[in-house]
Amino acid sequence: MDREAIQQRFGIVGQSAAIRNVIDRARMVARTDITVLLQGESGVGKELIAHAIHGMSPRRHGPFVIVNCGAIPEGLLESELFGAEKGAYTGAVERRKGYFEEADGGTIFLDEIGEMPLAAQVRLLRVLETGEFTRVGSSRPIKTDVRIIAATNKDLAKAVRAGHFREDLYYRISTVIIEIPPLRERREDIIPLFEYFLHRAAQRYGTPLRRLDESARQLLLRYHWPGNVRELRNVAEQVAVLLTKNTITAEDLRPLLRGVSAGRSLMPVSRASEHGGDPRERELIYRLLLELRLDMHEIKALLHRLVSGQVRRPEQLPAPSEEPAFRSSPSWTEAEDVDFVEDVPFEEELDFEPVETHDHWESEQETLREAATDQHEQKTAEQSPASGLLNDERLPTLAEAERMLIVEALKRYGGNRRQAARALGISERTLYRKLKEIDEAL
Repeated sequence: MDREAIQQRFGIVGQSAAIRNVIDRARMVARTDITVLLQGESGVGKELIAHAIHGMSPRRHGPFVIVNCGAIPEGLLESELFGAEKGAYTGAVERRKGYFEEADGGTIFLDEIGEMPLAAQVRLLRVLETGEFTRVGSSRPIKTDVRIIAATNKDLAKAVRAGHFREDLYYRISTVIIEIPPLRERREDIIPLFEYFLHRAAQRYGTPLRRLDESARQLLLRYHWPGNVRELRNVAEQVAVLLTKNTITAEDLRPLLRGVSAGRSLMPVSRASEHGGDPRERELIYRLLLELRLDMHEIKALLHRLVSGQVRRPEQLPAPSEEPAFRSSPSWTEAEDVDFVEDVPFEEELDFEPVETHDHWESEQETLREAATDQHEQKTAEQSPASGLLNDERLPTLAEAERMLIVEALKRYGGNRRQAARALGISERTLYRKLKEIDEAL
């Protein structure tokens, strides 16, 4: 059976290279009894591919049993999978068969296998290894002949490292892995899929067939589709039932797209996100852009002060190897640091651990404060705090002095935020907040 015939028979729509590769791998494994693991985000069509594998296999005339491991309560999962004897537990008034007995001679599809508890994983491993199982409440082994296809939207390798999934079971079910890509990685399939679902919905609900104009097509292509094909199908059904216009525009579609109607701006998915860009690289680019923007504002402000004759040079900052000679402003608190973290839209949860722990940073801050206090007390006895700064001219405001110190610290350390923050006796996050305030003021 060629690829086109498989797509027509099982309703697999799309001509992208990604979906063609999935169909080819499914066709190769279908003629064997090898265990297959389908991986992909929720809504990409894992169950549809499992149906296709079963339908192309020698077991196609046998039963195809679907088990959602995440929908069955943990206490009932073993009895549902392997059956139970009469009286095995409260309410077991008769012997009942489990899914593995019902699937004998066919295929069992274990959806969301990453949600299976560890106790049930042990029994499943025995079935895979020996083809035998025992009902709950019985000691008599029962032979079964089933082909197992498993599916998950989790990273099982990471779950193994975290101790949430058995390593031996992982290697047993992942003999062949078929990765089903999300819809945003095969955008050439979005319009054909939408029109396919729209046609089916019109036939099912007896509504006129709608047509998409160019703006609606562009909106569908730009949307990020977090729910993948399942969300696309739901939108197509809403269009068929709720909209009365024959030609659908972008404004008609916009309220039906999750996230767009909630007020978030609709933007095309960047190339980095499509190909899994490194978050460290994005953070570095953001910092460089922020520093470039700050430098431009600093140059403008410096030119303005030079023209107006208001340039003032603060006291000499300590060399990079010295400790700072002043303490943090009392208004810069750790509580404000926490608030600032919430305001930064570019922060992401990265997989690597931070270099410095909170305890280490607190101890370092305390050391800096003690050194600053000692040196400040020595200077107080010798001169007025403002005498060396202003040469008997007007005192700057607190905001001006703060801005001058931050600018001077960044220049001294070549724009290095971490070193500048240490020299100023504040955390790096507080420095980011102060830079943001300076940027807004300018």
